Amino acid sequence: MARLSDVIEAFIKQLFDENRDKVIFIQRNELADQFRCAPSQINYVLTTRFTYERGYLIESKRGGGGHIAIKQLEYDNSDKREKLISESIGEAMTYHNANALLNHLLESGIIQDRECEIMKIAINDRSLTSAENKNRVRADILKAMMMIILS
Repeated sequence: MARLSDVIEAFIKQLFDENRDKVIFIQRNELADQFRCAPSQINYVLTTRFTYERGYLIESKRGGGGHIAIKQLEYDNSDKREKLISESIGEAMTYHNANALLNHLLESGIIQDRECEIMKIAINDRSLTSAENKNRVRADILKAMMMIILS
């Protein structure tokens, strides 16, 4: 049986599929009522499953009933590529966040299974045992690989 978080995540992703839009709007309280859960459960799903590393941007709008906008980010080969890479990876990145980013790229069809596995091996903690600052080295490796993949 799927956990409630998984069900909510699947529902939100289905909204993207049905609308073919890159932005969807939800109301947290209405969604909580629909799934018979606390609004904090919706917050949990949004903050853990719809992160920048996974290809989403969350904006909360207050007033007038309020809503939450979830934007699905697009990757392209424009001049914005380097900025996108720098913003999504930053100066340092944990393996957990790097793994989430790679899984998003795989799900989006930007990289293939084999590329994903090779990249995960290259940036895991065991591969970086001699590095003083693993998270910084990991970020640098990811940036370099992403520049090649997205070019």
